[in-house]
Parts: sequence; structure tokens; C-alpha cells
Amino acid sequence: MLKLSKVNIFIIILGLLMAYWPMGGYQEGIIILLCINAIAAMGVSILTGFTGIFTLGHAAYMALGAYTTAILTVRYDVHWLPALIAGGIVALIIAWLIGIPTLKLTGDYYAIASIGLGEAIRLILENWQSFTRGSRGFPGIDPYTTRTIAVVSFTILAIFILNLLNGRLGRELKASRDDNIAASFMGFNTPASKMKALLISAFYCGIAGALLGGYMSFIQPSMFDMMKSTELTAVVVFGGLGSMTGTILGSAAITLIMEYFRDISQYRMLIYGLLLVLIMVFRPEGLLGSREIWEIFKFKNILKSGN
Repeated sequence: MLKLSKVNIFIIILGLLMAYWPMGGYQEGIIILLCINAIAAMGVSILTGFTGIFTLGHAAYMALGAYTTAILTVRYDVHWLPALIAGGIVALIIAWLIGIPTLKLTGDYYAIASIGLGEAIRLILENWQSFTRGSRGFPGIDPYTTRTIAVVSFTILAIFILNLLNGRLGRELKASRDDNIAASFMGFNTPASKMKALLISAFYCGIAGALLGGYMSFIQPSMFDMMKSTELTAVVVFGGLGSMTGTILGSAAITLIMEYFRDISQYRMLIYGLLLVLIMVFRPEGLLGSREIWEIFKFKNILKSGN
């Protein structure tokens, strides 16, 4: 088995290349969006891919993170770093309050509930005009999300979640996903594991939303609608349920497609939809299935050595 320390080193090297490789402003913008989307997708992946809880409302946690950070930095002159962390924590707290009653639901019921809860949060932000400015949006956010900040955030969070999934929590989540009853008999506290997954998931999406606000310098509730939630879940399915590196690759592929085909915006969603259909037809398990990328390389090396 490939040691995770080698993976950590690889991620750090990749992060350094993304942060300091010379590139133009447009390419820098793509790297920033790629990192933001990957952070949000990693959050959804730990809940949907590793716990088996299908969600369609995680854009709401991005909205909570974005608005919390924006309000703290613009109205209360809080430095962007503690405000960024506060955005993730607020999303985590709301997820905990929501998770207490909803995580008891199973199957499609939680997915339906997540849609309603996500839209409820978005509508609250849209109608609370005295505090959030409503549908007019929240302007004047300090552009703190530089390429370096986005890449460093992605690198730290990617290393953390990969190490986490390689430990006891990862085994608990996978066991709970595969057979909840059997996992309980094995001594795993499956309700607590699911709650941990939800809280980590919400925190990641909150951080991603806060970074997005710092990049765009403007946010509004329509940026975090059900379409955004569906896009995040589609990325996880595209990359492979149960594969965090697959989620990161899928997020990178989708981001690049959406950005490089921006000039033909009327056909961009058609290309995006066609790509998803092709993946589901020819590789229904996703890009990497349930394996991480180093497991695939190891498997290929074994085949070569066997020959």
C-alpha cells in the first residue's frame, strides 16, 4: 500500500506548482475557481461518497460561509482569515442543528429534506434584506482570495481529509455506507460517524463559499441555488463515489470545461451534460470508482511485475 506521507508530499508539490508557476491573470482565475470548487466537492464527497448520504442542498452551507465572512470583513472590519474560519464554523453549527433531526432519515428521504433545507436557507438570506441586502447582493467584499490563498487552503484541506479518511473515521464511514447494521454490530457508532461527516462536509463548503466571496467581491443568494448543489453532487458522482482523489479530478475536469467553453455559453451546459452522460454510460462507477488514484497505479505496477 502506498504510504499516505508520499501522497502528502505529492499534494504539497502540486500546491507549490499551482501557487507559483508563472501564468496570466485568466489562468490564475481558473486555478482559484478550481481550488474553490474542489474544496466544496471534497466536502460533499465525504458525506455522499463515503457515508452514502445523498445530498442536494450543500450550496446552502457555501452561502452561510460566504455571507458570514462578507459581513464580518465589510461591516465589522474583521481580518479575512478569522472571518474565513468563522464562515466555516457557522456552516458547521447550522449543519449540526439540521443534522440532529434529519440524519435519522434514510435513502431518498434525506435527499428530499436537503433540497428543502437548502432552499429555506437561501430564501432566508434573500428576504432578510436589513442584514444580507437580500436579492440585491452583498458588494464591496475585500478581494482577499488570491491564487496563493486559494491553493494553500486547498492543499491544507486536501491533506487533512485524505489523512482523516485513511484512519478510523474513514473505515467507520465506509462500513456504515456499505452495511449500516453490520457496522453497528462491529462496534462502530454509526450515528456519530454520520454526524462527524456532515459537520466536516458543511465546514468545507463554508470555507469554499467564503473563498468564493473573496474572489468575486460580490455575492447574492442566487449564486447558491439548487443548481449549484446539484453541480457539486454531480462532480462527486463524476469522479467516483468513495474516491476523494476522483472527486478532485472530477472537479478539475468540470471547472476547466465550464471555463474554457465560456465563450460559447449557449452550448457550455450542453457539453457539460453530454460529458456526464458519457461517463455514466461508459464508466458508471465514475472516473476512479471507489479507489484512490495511488491504488490504481499500484494495481498497474502489480500487473507489470506479474508479466
